[in-house]
Amino acid sequence: MPIIWGRANSSNVMKLLWFCAETGLDYERRDAGGAFGVTREAGYTAKNPMSLVPTLEEPDGWAVWESNTILRYLASTTPAAAALYPDAPRARAGIERWMDWQLAHLSKPMTTLFFTHVRIPEPERDWSAAEAARRQAAELWALLDRQLEGRAFIEGDTFTLADIVLGIFAHRWHALPIERPELPELRRWYGTLAGRPGFARHVMVPMT
Repeated sequence: MPIIWGRANSSNVMKLLWFCAETGLDYERRDAGGAFGVTREAGYTAKNPMSLVPTLEEPDGWAVWESNTILRYLASTTPAAAALYPDAPRARAGIERWMDWQLAHLSKPMTTLFFTHVRIPEPERDWSAAEAARRQAAELWALLDRQLEGRAFIEGDTFTLADIVLGIFAHRWHALPIERPELPELRRWYGTLAGRPGFARHVMVPMT
């Protein structure tokens, strides 16, 4: 079975664990990153020169890094994931734009908010930067709120990889002690995700 290298409290590792829960894919997870170290060791950097998590390692030793790339690879090689990442070019492009949107636009303000409220000691917190990030994130979530109008999930009636990559951050958005605009479609979608066992097990956990 494949090995997922990375600590379970990493948002990017959560994507993979939730995917595996949705598809029934067996895996072994090995702690790495943060307090666990490992990522700077020669054996790890040979698999992932960025020294970050996650890294996926196949039984033959082949490895790939970058969480959304790993998701695409796993979805392409796991029969049970066909609906999460369909072959039709336009359907796939629709999903991938949201995966890229997460990386290019949403991750930065959400990371600032998360680190400010969870990982940075209070005397060192930059509240002006956190407020700017909150406003930016609110605008982005409002965009997704509009996308969700008339749709059960981000790309229609079917749960896909787009929901996985954005669902991680949706939980943090709703769980952090911040002011949030009323976004009813986003809240409805988040509630739907909360009813999925893999989301509850791997994502709706204490933020550390």
